[in-house]
Order: sequence, then C-alpha cells, then structure tokens
Amino acid sequence: MKRISILGSTGSIGAQALELIAAYPDQLKAVALSCSRRTDLLRKQIVAFAPEAVSLAREEDAKAIRAEFPHLEVYWGEDGLKTLASLESADMVLNSLMGMRGLTPTLAAIDAGRDIAFANKETLVAGGELVMDRVRDRGVRLLPVDSEHSAIFQSLEGNEACRLRRILLTASGGPFRGYTRKQLELVELEDALKHPNWTMGQKITIDSATMMNKGLEIIEARWLFDVPLEKIRVLIHPQSVLHSAVEYEDGSVIGQMGNPDMKAPIAYAFSWPRRFPMTGTMRPLDLIAFGTLTFEEPNDEVFRTMTIARQACRQGGTWPVCMNGANEALVDAFLQRKIRFVQIQDLLEEVLDRHQPVERPGLEEILEADRWAREAAESIVKDCC
Repeated sequence: MKRISILGSTGSIGAQALELIAAYPDQLKAVALSCSRRTDLLRKQIVAFAPEAVSLAREEDAKAIRAEFPHLEVYWGEDGLKTLASLESADMVLNSLMGMRGLTPTLAAIDAGRDIAFANKETLVAGGELVMDRVRDRGVRLLPVDSEHSAIFQSLEGNEACRLRRILLTASGGPFRGYTRKQLELVELEDALKHPNWTMGQKITIDSATMMNKGLEIIEARWLFDVPLEKIRVLIHPQSVLHSAVEYEDGSVIGQMGNPDMKAPIAYAFSWPRRFPMTGTMRPLDLIAFGTLTFEEPNDEVFRTMTIARQACRQGGTWPVCMNGANEALVDAFLQRKIRFVQIQDLLEEVLDRHQPVERPGLEEILEADRWAREAAESIVKDCC
C-alpha cells in the first residue's frame, strides 16, 4: 500500500490522481489533500477518501473545514503545504500545485525524505540547481508526471549505461499551430482555452497556446535528466501519441506512446518500478484509429517563448525565475482580459530586459526575484493597458 499526500487535489492532475486511487484501493491511499479555493470539491474528496490531514489556502476556510470535520488535522497557508509535504504517514508526495507555490513544499518533501511524483514544472524552472542538489543530497526520487518527461524517463530506463545523442521533446502545437503573427493578434481568450488534445487547467492551457509550456519543459528536462540544452530538440506532433523519445548515439530512437491521457503518467509515477494493470479509467491506444502520425519543426519566429526560455536557462541565475514569475503574472492578466494574447510574449521580453540577475541564488533570492518579476509585469500591464 503506497500512501500519498496530494498537493493540489482539486486541480486537474489532483482530481485524476484521486480517480486512480479509487481504482486501485488495495495499492494506493490518499492520506492528505490540499486545495486553494475549491472548498466544496475538497469537502466531497474528504468524504470519499477519508484523508488524515488537509490544508487550505486561507485561514477562514481552514476553520470552516475543521468545524465540519473535527477528526481531521487541518492546516492552512504555505506552512500547511509544507506540513503535508513532510507528513510522516506519507510514502510519496504528489506535487500538482500550480506555479511557484510548489517550490517550498517540494523542498520540504525532499528534506523529509519523501519521493515526489512531480507535476509542478515551475519548481525546476525557478529552482532547478537548488532542488536537484538537494535531491542528490537526500537520496530521494523525483518521478515525473508531465507526459513528456514521463516518456523520457521511461525511454531512459534500462539504458543508463548508454550515451544519448539527444532528447526529442514533443509538443502538440496547441490550438494555434500554423498561425501567423497577424492571426495571433486576433486570438480571443475563449480560443486559447480550447486545447485540441488535452484537458488541463487554465494556466497550463494558455501556456500550451503560447508554447511557453514547452519552454518550461525544456528547462525542466535540462535539470531532471542532467542534459545540456543543445541536446533537447522540440518536435511538433499534433496527434499527441508519441509523448517524447530519446535518441541514442547509435541512432536508435526509443519513445513512449499512448493516448493523450494524464492518468497514464500519474499511474506510472505511483506504481514505479512496476506498472498497474489497465482499468476502466484508462483506454488502450488504437494506432489504426489514429492512422498517420506527423512531425514538424516549431515556428520560433511566431512563437518566441521557447527561444526566450532557452536564453533564460542558458544565462542561469535568476533569469529563469524572472521569466517564470513574469509569465505567470501575464497569463493571469490575459485570463482577466487585461491584455491581448500576443502581448504575453511581447511584455515578457520587456520584463526580462529590466531584470538585474543574481548568480547561484538561494531560496530567499529566488523568492525575491519571483516577487520582483510579478510586480514588474503587473506594472507594465497597468501602464500599457
């Protein structure tokens, strides 16, 4: 029985993880849950899964849950997330928090010696060196939940002694694949929230539309697999069947295929080094139904976010922190209809032009750079819009 603490249980990844836990009751148990604001859904999850502890974003919500469920340990705020991440009764932490909120709980889980099913790419984007140094020191495992990084992880297994030539990181291309810059200028919020293949939360859906999600994944892969940027190639693959692959020095390419369904990589992170048998929660891949699988080069001139991400990673220090924090603030501004779609990448470059970097930042410097970037982005949005 693997006992799991789920950070972000009411989000898309967390909810799908709970579906899997319900499907494998003899092998998985949810011992802790956290949510930000969807307290009604959290109440249903408490009743269905009987966790030992929960954490909420706001103190008033925590008080209401404590009064309703007096048997529960109830926490709140950042300290609450760190408590759930280091819970003694948990064997593993699923970090499916959105954005930089996932960094300090990740560090808490590592310090507590917990293996982490990792769905919070922003943590490695902003704190890659800090996090991976601590992972090595504590001897814990980061098991990727992103479908692409799970595919790379699976393609590397059994080949540790082999030299890789490059990682082939696939991307669907999002809803605006093939668009020109002029066409992007006409994009509305509703268009950007319609991903052709995946069902995800709003922030990651917008990141997929701008291709920033792939930029973040490039940086995540660089740290997670200790691979230089030059060995990470992005391929546009509209069908989202080949989730990613590894090319070895002899020219062999090993990849992982499956339906575009996040339950598969979540299940593998939970079951590793074994595999769970397929249940009604997942369906088999029918390659005949897909017919043709195609691959294209990304258009870096129209979608500049991947180039921005590579440059930030190459420069190091607080550059990736600033890029990530500003992007989160700009995506939020777009979701609030304060800026147009194309302004996300335009204004991101403007924020980065103002950044004064710090080399080899510690946690406090990372958090300060993140705070500055968000404020800078919000200020630019206010001035221009």
